[in-house]
Amino acid sequence: MLRIALVEDEPDVQCQLTEYIHRYEQEAGEKFEMTVFSDGIDIVSDYTGGYDIIFLDIQMRHMDGMTAAKRIREMDQNVVIVFITNMANYAIRGYAVNATDYVLKPVPYFAFSQVLQRAISRVKTLTQSHLMLPIEGGVIKLSTAEVIYIESISRHLVVHTKTKAFTVSGTLKDMEQKLENLHFFRCNNCYLVNLAHVENVKHNDLTVGGYVLQISRPRKKSFMDALADYVGRAR
Repeated sequence: MLRIALVEDEPDVQCQLTEYIHRYEQEAGEKFEMTVFSDGIDIVSDYTGGYDIIFLDIQMRHMDGMTAAKRIREMDQNVVIVFITNMANYAIRGYAVNATDYVLKPVPYFAFSQVLQRAISRVKTLTQSHLMLPIEGGVIKLSTAEVIYIESISRHLVVHTKTKAFTVSGTLKDMEQKLENLHFFRCNNCYLVNLAHVENVKHNDLTVGGYVLQISRPRKKSFMDALADYVGRAR
């Protein structure tokens, strides 16, 4: 599920783009979690990241979109920013904050859908080999190669690396989908393992990055098949 923020101070445009996003969601089979803000200062205040795409109006009353984008970039280098404006020359300035794209008002659905499609492709490219983990004060970009395994504890995930563990909200199922095709596999219901870090398997004990984890009986065959396939490809 992609997380989208819409920052727009004109109620009619806000309503229109919300409808466009829901329409695209249905047509493209995507799933979005959407948050709407009425001014740049609203999204910047207590910004902790967690968004994949931000649609950001440039001209707003209290904090304009360009200023908000600069503040966001200080805390989050990877979120995809798309400007909304009625003047193309304003959008060109977006290169200074690494904006991905822009849409011009009045916004027709087809043009918006094309921009949204490009933004989604950009997100998927960025996240294919990295994880964006929300932490206090912002987000951290973590290479999937650094991840040894991910542990599910209650409603939280603990992402283990060689040097540090990061605790974030989420489900192992969602994380499994994010890491699809990136040689991660479950050894039981609680652990999602990076096969690149597997050191040893003995009976039902799995050593990965120095940690010893349990392989559940129901998952052992599929896990060993996945590991053999990974080793075969890595040669």
